[in-house]
Amino acid sequence: MLLPHSAIASTHSKKPVAKSAQAKASPAKRVAVKTVRAQKPVIKAKRVSGRAVKPAKVTKVAAAPQPKPSYAQLAGLHGKQDALDLKSSVAFVVDQDTKEVLFSKNENAVLPIASITKLMTGVLISEGRLAMDDIIEITQDDVDTEKGSSSRLRVGTELSRGELLHLALMASENRAAHALGRTYPGGLQHFVGLMNQKARVLGMTDTRYVEPTGLSSRNQSSAKDLATLVNYAYSDATLRELSTSTGHQVEVGNRTLQYNNTNRLVKSPAWDIGLQKTGYIAEAGQCLVMQAKISGRKLIMVFLDSAGKLTRIADAERVRKWVESGHPATAKPSPLALRGFDSRIATN
Repeated sequence: MLLPHSAIASTHSKKPVAKSAQAKASPAKRVAVKTVRAQKPVIKAKRVSGRAVKPAKVTKVAAAPQPKPSYAQLAGLHGKQDALDLKSSVAFVVDQDTKEVLFSKNENAVLPIASITKLMTGVLISEGRLAMDDIIEITQDDVDTEKGSSSRLRVGTELSRGELLHLALMASENRAAHALGRTYPGGLQHFVGLMNQKARVLGMTDTRYVEPTGLSSRNQSSAKDLATLVNYAYSDATLRELSTSTGHQVEVGNRTLQYNNTNRLVKSPAWDIGLQKTGYIAEAGQCLVMQAKISGRKLIMVFLDSAGKLTRIADAERVRKWVESGHPATAKPSPLALRGFDSRIATN
């Protein structure tokens, strides 16, 4: 809005008046102003050995976002106590030969299983009798849009089916697992259908798959079902070898990529692991399934929704030491639970 000429003149005329008023202020008033100004806090630089040191700046740190609760936490399973003080919400330990259940905790809870899914993916790829030297290209379809996870296998990377299977089982490579399902004869949806069909054949009635990587929280199962899957997968020498490999290198263009096993126990001399798979998404927590020989017994262990990154490993260590010490009879489940598992476990 434009002001009339008289208003502009009036506005300019007020400025010198204000300066004049300040100049004519009484000495007492000027002293009062100085007194008020002197009351402002003054941070003086300290001197150390003759040099001034500026006061440290205070940096405001934003509060860390609260982690998303897992399905087991939302169901109230996370706080359940057990004889071994395990940090996993779900635990199940069974003798592979005798089918004796040594330990169980929330074994019937149906929860997201994260990358444990890749074990079923591996079963189908291995049993499909597909050429392992076929070259498969990673495409945009293999990029994770579910969780936005990263991958070192860039779009356009070409690897053999065997190398992709190795990375999926050992290093839990999501794009590798997705590419295996996508390029299976009949396509991805047919592959997922075969995953569910295989679960039904094995008696895994609590299990459902919607994709081959485990990134979806709709891939769900129970500890009993996963013990059945581990028992079945153990019969495949390829799955045993690839899942327990400590590391593997792949050549991608002019790069050499080093991958390592996501389960550090495979490198431990204290462990004799025959097959394993780890998994993690926020909804599932930290997960681990294994077949391992302890005190001369072949045991299958399942840990779901472990609290932290290392607690699934710590829980496995607790179970190993407990078995080696001659586990107390009071920790054994009821015969009913044993019969329920025995009727569903797949035979090799």
